[in-house]
Amino acid sequence: MPAVFAVADKAIQDPQTAAFAAFGSFAMLVLADFGGSLPARFVAYVTLACGGALFVVLGTLCSRNAWLAAAAMAVVGFAVLFSGVINAYFAAAGTAALLTFVLPVTIPAPFSAIPGRLEGWMLAAAAGICAHMLLWPARARATLRLDAARACGALADLSEAGLARDPSAIAARTVDAREAVGDLRRRFLATPHRPTGPTGPTAALASLVDELDWLLSFLAAPVDAPPGLELCRDENSRAIDATVAALRASAGRLNGGDDRPDLDRLEEAREAVAQALARRIAERPPAPDDQGPLSALEPTFRIRAITYAARQVAGYALVATGADAPDRPARTALEATEQLAFEHADARSVRFRDSVRGAAGLAIAVYIAQRTGLQHAFWVVLGTLSVLRSNALATGRSIVTALAGTAVGLVVGAALVIAIGTHELVLWAVLPVAVLLAAYAPRAISFAAGQAGFTVVLFVLFNLIQPTGWEVGLVRIEDVAIGFAISLGVGLLFWPRGATTLVRENLASAYARSADYLVATAREVAVDDPATPDSAARASAAALHRLDDAFRQYLAERPAGGPDVESLGKLVAGAARVRRAAESLSALARMTDGDSRLERCGENLDGEVQALRSWYVTLGDSLVHGSAVPRPHIRDAEGRRRLLACVREAAAAGDETKLRPALVLLWASQHLDNLWRLESHLGRRAQEASS
Repeated sequence: MPAVFAVADKAIQDPQTAAFAAFGSFAMLVLADFGGSLPARFVAYVTLACGGALFVVLGTLCSRNAWLAAAAMAVVGFAVLFSGVINAYFAAAGTAALLTFVLPVTIPAPFSAIPGRLEGWMLAAAAGICAHMLLWPARARATLRLDAARACGALADLSEAGLARDPSAIAARTVDAREAVGDLRRRFLATPHRPTGPTGPTAALASLVDELDWLLSFLAAPVDAPPGLELCRDENSRAIDATVAALRASAGRLNGGDDRPDLDRLEEAREAVAQALARRIAERPPAPDDQGPLSALEPTFRIRAITYAARQVAGYALVATGADAPDRPARTALEATEQLAFEHADARSVRFRDSVRGAAGLAIAVYIAQRTGLQHAFWVVLGTLSVLRSNALATGRSIVTALAGTAVGLVVGAALVIAIGTHELVLWAVLPVAVLLAAYAPRAISFAAGQAGFTVVLFVLFNLIQPTGWEVGLVRIEDVAIGFAISLGVGLLFWPRGATTLVRENLASAYARSADYLVATAREVAVDDPATPDSAARASAAALHRLDDAFRQYLAERPAGGPDVESLGKLVAGAARVRRAAESLSALARMTDGDSRLERCGENLDGEVQALRSWYVTLGDSLVHGSAVPRPHIRDAEGRRRLLACVREAAAAGDETKLRPALVLLWASQHLDNLWRLESHLGRRAQEASS
């Protein structure tokens, strides 16, 4: 930054160029920090440079009219903040991009100033990109990909222990697997910006987190059939072998290798289990009780769920590392971006609320700064942006912290200026140290230390551009105080309660929409209606995405007296579990393509499905309204007996076209059993979160 500022100030000798070079350098080198591969980072910084140039021109064109400037700020502010839903790069670039618009729109200038301003910004962008790429390039850090690789390896180890039927090894590796998947989930939630996007690797990586958790739920709860009842032991073993190989290949690929999971082997192993089960059930004599068929099917149900989840993990691992996964429908980036925007264009979306709040605050700040004719009007807007949080209380705390930091910076900066006087060489010598502290302090020390450091930088910077002494500090503290007041006012007007209530509302929505999806896919299994689940699937995905963002915001706020974080996290994971069960039912329906449905048998699932939906919807309502948490519902025993009777009839008839649909119905029934068992666990967590 000092080097770029020196070129603009001494060589070009244009105050507009110098100011934009200085603040542009800060935007490129401090406010924007992109991760990922070197080519991806380079493209991200170049895109920011081009977008910033557009904002410099647009801001200058709007800067001579207060109403126009405020309206443009509202549109640009909302667009930049809301674009963070597309992917993490857009979210990470948000503050830097806003600065490139705030600076020109708050400093009125004629159109003739555009070339000088652009020159300063492009000089800063070029130097910033070179610095990012060449000076200490980003090291390989612990990332979601590496944590996902560790989780894949731990689940492969657990699968091998289960295959060997070694109880001590199973117990030890279950602990390791839970720890690895738990670490992955915690890192995913701790990431400031959700690592997702419309298409490609980021979307796959986000999906991988849920898929590994789903796979763990089956591997960590082995259920063996009683002696003599496991019908497909050899086929089950081969399926687990294929699962282990796929998980190890996925781990290798996520670690940077060129392994490719053998998806065909997984498919063949799963199909072999289904075929063997169909043959052997037809050969078995009728069971003396209702539990016989279910006991025989339990191991194969678990194996089928494991192999299907392993295939999904392998597919996501391929896409997350830049490869193509077979049989995965591709969407254009435009279509996927439209869907993401539609999902979050809702008052229940924390991203939508933050974008509206930010746009309103910035627009008001620009208008006030323009109309009052303040000496450094952009400080008002920067003050608004720096302390605007997701609720009024958090904004109030930020204001106190920022004012304290600015006051400390004022004292230090004034002391420096008084001691240095007009000695320009000494000011130039101090500038790099001040910039270093301003960039380092916010993350390494505190937000207040960052405010103090930035105030010292402004003291030095403006005394180099136009010596004014220590008075520049008083101007800054006056301007930023106005900006802080605007932030507090906007925080009080727009959703002042923050994310606590929003998390509960989104939990209720996610459970209700996922339960609707469950009903739709159960109907698909029973009566072959493939069009039915599409809209329910989209609604469920949208609700879960909004829930994830709201929970992430809640973790950032950590309000005093709020719900227990661990219990709330389990409830968030429970909503994803209901949706994942619905997806598995949809996959089961595809197993019977071309076969006739046993609609008479399938109707017996309806009572249990509706009871499950009612319970999960009631759970969500209890979280929102603080009402009593529902007890687990009473099973539909009569419907279950009728379903088993239907399956026995199909098996006795020996008709292959009816036997496979019968097996699918039984497997679907076991998915519903798992959701019933989940009710008591979630009920306890809901009571803990409410207490």
